[in-house]
Amino acid sequence: MGKYFGTDGFRGEANVNLTVEHAFKVGRFLGYYYGKDHKANIVIGKDTRRSSYMFEYALAAGVTASGADAYLLHVTTTPSVSYVVRTEDFDCGIMISASHNPYYDNGIKVINAQGHKLEAEVEQQIGDYIDGKMGELPLAVREKIGRTVDYAMGRNRYIGHLISLATRSFKNKKVGLDCANGSASAIAKSVFDALGAKTFVIHAEPDGTNINKDCGSTHIQSLQKFVVDNGLDVGFAYDGDADRCLAVDEKGQLVDGDMIMYVCGCYMKECGKLANNTVVATIMSNIGLFKALDEAGIAYEKTAVGDKYVYENMMAGGHSLGGEQSGHIIFSQYARTGDGILTSIQLMEVMLEKKMSLSELTKPIQIYPQLLVNVKVADKRAAQSDPQIIAAVEASNKELGGNGRLLVRESGTEPVIRVMAEAKTDEICRQYVERIVDLLKANGHAAD
Repeated sequence: MGKYFGTDGFRGEANVNLTVEHAFKVGRFLGYYYGKDHKANIVIGKDTRRSSYMFEYALAAGVTASGADAYLLHVTTTPSVSYVVRTEDFDCGIMISASHNPYYDNGIKVINAQGHKLEAEVEQQIGDYIDGKMGELPLAVREKIGRTVDYAMGRNRYIGHLISLATRSFKNKKVGLDCANGSASAIAKSVFDALGAKTFVIHAEPDGTNINKDCGSTHIQSLQKFVVDNGLDVGFAYDGDADRCLAVDEKGQLVDGDMIMYVCGCYMKECGKLANNTVVATIMSNIGLFKALDEAGIAYEKTAVGDKYVYENMMAGGHSLGGEQSGHIIFSQYARTGDGILTSIQLMEVMLEKKMSLSELTKPIQIYPQLLVNVKVADKRAAQSDPQIIAAVEASNKELGGNGRLLVRESGTEPVIRVMAEAKTDEICRQYVERIVDLLKANGHAAD
């Protein structure tokens, strides 16, 4: 990871460590980089954060100052930007979002012409430009100055694309949608309504400061209650930019990304659509997923955490399904990034085709108790490479054997170390996590 761009773009608190000057320079570089031999076209989308409007204009100013044209999708989802970039004549796309983070954070995700995240070497060049290591870029003048174009039609084309993927009607299915007061608020209901579902929506009234606040995929409890209280068949929760989806079955039970991959993987195998008979997951996926896939005769591969690594593995191996426990699910036949609404549609398809409830579909997978604790640290790499921490993790995994595991890793988007344990009971998980957390504190890594 570079100085500015982590696993999910350039992320920070708005006007603290991600400023309008940063956004302007990102726009300046992209307009210059893609416009060296032609007039570049760059599409920009944003989520519902208060600061997204500010960054949208700063990016557009930078893009047009370098001579490229900026096409504005306005409030939309990350996967919609990916779709528009790869299906139309755009050089790259930009999504302004901090995904599941609080409203005061924001981020700049750059998507290349193929619809997936920007190459690391280009991100490094952007960082060098921001730091003044490559001098000033030429400004466009006169007729070469770029323009901004209202491109809401691109978002509408994406909605049509989603609707076209469903092969059957959702008629009479009662579906709950938690839009996290984010990007899905502008899209999800119209898709499910068009497919015939009886759609019930919560948290779809963004005000700029309520995105992800006690709602969406990171706060699933309200959707669980809503599904049960209203007797719904299923519920889907998205994050701020709708590239994640978690589900709730008719009993109000959480169906996370691992369980979604299991259900869809088994169905795709039955239909002959699971390429290489393989599901791509990350090292954070629950051990229960891997045991269930073994039982179903499905192979799997494990990557580093981050949907960009999942996608890279899928492309390299020609796999068709992959994702993360957090709900980033990639169906490579249809998308180049995680797509929450697409994931919802795919789950609905399985339920309808199999004529089974979601609780029935997930019954074969037994998820192990898991505990994840985030420890804010002064230096992530120093904490991660501490010999005592490494030794303690190795000893813990030896003790757990095949009945669990302990994983310690640094976040790609926050100044924290994530300590995760899986075991047969919650108490065992707690004991192993506390062992590492206490050691991080004792060795002076924990920040105040």
